Amino acid sequence: MLSVAPASPFSRPLVRALIVGQLATIGAFVAVLLLYLGRMAAAGVGPADMVTGAYDPKELVPFGLHAANPFFWLYGLVSVLYLVGAVLGPGLALVAVPLAARERGTMPRRTRALLLTGAVGVSLVLVARFTPPLLDVHRWWLD
Repeated sequence: MLSVAPASPFSRPLVRALIVGQLATIGAFVAVLLLYLGRMAAAGVGPADMVTGAYDPKELVPFGLHAANPFFWLYGLVSVLYLVGAVLGPGLALVAVPLAARERGTMPRRTRALLLTGAVGVSLVLVARFTPPLLDVHRWWLD
């Protein structure tokens, strides 16, 4: 009796990369939003005061900004993912949705759910990023 494993038409590393990319861009956005809200609450100021430059996000990095500091590298990674996420996120969603639809029968249900959830999350983050209250977050982070 000959037993052959079914061939998977989709690339598992590609799907993993899509899921990680989507979740990383969403996570960076949420991290920046939480840092903004935390800094605003700790300082006891309002949103208008946050964009004046007095509450710089680089001040949140413990032990200073230098290459030997691991928190500096974490800050840099979050910054890059936050900024690139506005462009990268919709592209990832445009690839993930057709892939999940095309491979509906062969892709595991959990993987398909993660792809579609990431696509919806990236889309919601993109829309939320351009609302007036969150434009202040963007301006604060780029300060």
